[in-house]
Amino acid sequence: MAGVGTRVKITVAERTKLGSAETRRLRATGQIPGVIYGQNTPVAIAVAATDLRAALTTSAGLHAVLDVVVDTGASHSVVVKDYQVDKVRGTMTHIDLMEVNLDLVIQTTVHVNIVGEAPGAKQGGTLSHGPTDIHVEARPLDVPEQIDIDVSVLGLGDAIRISDLSSYSGVTFLDDPDTVLASVTSYAGAEDGADEGEGEADAVAEADTAEPEAEAAGDDAEADADAAE
Repeated sequence: MAGVGTRVKITVAERTKLGSAETRRLRATGQIPGVIYGQNTPVAIAVAATDLRAALTTSAGLHAVLDVVVDTGASHSVVVKDYQVDKVRGTMTHIDLMEVNLDLVIQTTVHVNIVGEAPGAKQGGTLSHGPTDIHVEARPLDVPEQIDIDVSVLGLGDAIRISDLSSYSGVTFLDDPDTVLASVTSYAGAEDGADEGEGEADAVAEADTAEPEAEAAGDDAEADADAAE
């Protein structure tokens, strides 16, 4: 469970000037505007893009707990609430952080990661993936970076459901326990084709059997006619 328990310290500056012109200026100087939401009034901040990138590329990824120190002296334990990305450059343009109590649970989504190779797929089956993200509830430091689904145990007709996930201590899965995360199914078309082939073979066999019977009936009729003459 990579990333569980990861905390990263990061320093930010409180923003006193707001507006689109100011946010453009910040981005031009390598900073990302953001907001910290908590029990009190939201705090507008600016953080160096390089510092934020380093904080969010640890083993915990986007689920790291950030110990944010504001230049005013205030400190906050936060997690990523939301963020925006430039569609062209792929760079982060804004981030929302949510202050958390490390002793209380939060609800969030976690990515589902498929690992391994399914034996059933090598036997002609099709490996299907379920949802790419699932909802969990856990204390901030117990939230895993991702949920790894090992499909190396899946044969034909097998499936892994949320109810099968038991190795994530302190994590409650909020989605339907019967939700299928990965499965291996037989190729239906191939099975239908096999059934059709069997049906055709049976029809041919019946026709072959019927022909000798018809010939035998014809021979008997000829024999009766000869006897009558």
